[in-house]
This record gives sequence, C-alpha cells and structure tokens, in this order.
Amino acid sequence: MSVTIHLHKSQRHLADGKASVDVAGRTVNACLADLIQQYPDLESQLFENSRRLKKNVEIYLNLESAYPDELAKPVRDGDEIHITLILSGG
Repeated sequence: MSVTIHLHKSQRHLADGKASVDVAGRTVNACLADLIQQYPDLESQLFENSRRLKKNVEIYLNLESAYPDELAKPVRDGDEIHITLILSGG
C-alpha cells in the first residue's frame, strides 16, 4: 500500500528537498512513522516529546481536515496526506 505525504515547504530541506514522499501504513500515525524512519530529522518538526503532534501542525487527508484524532485516521492505497503548519508572528 502506498500513501503520499506532501510536506510543508519549510520542512522539505529535511527530506532531501522533496515536496512529497511515498510511505506505507494503515493509519496516519503509521504513515508518519514511516516518513520519520526515512527522514528522522522530521520527527522534531512534527511531534512533541509525548508523540503528540505539535500544536502548529495540521494534518489533511485527501484535502480534508483529519482533526480530531488525526493520528488514528485510517488510510487507503493512493490516499494523500498534507502536512500544514500554522504560522504565527507579529
């Protein structure tokens, strides 16, 4: 099974400049784990110490918000996960 994860532009340098990465898994969490196995530096960008998504990270599954319980959402072959970041500043 193949799922495509689309990375936020600010994270691509941690994945050899790739805009998207093919991963395997049956849930969003398993797909993100495969992504981190391929590109370990992404873990600190996505997760807090407790393996919870950082507050500024949003997950979209097939262009629809996966919130709430985004990590538990099941995925199917050909699905697309988009990682977006909530940016703030002043």
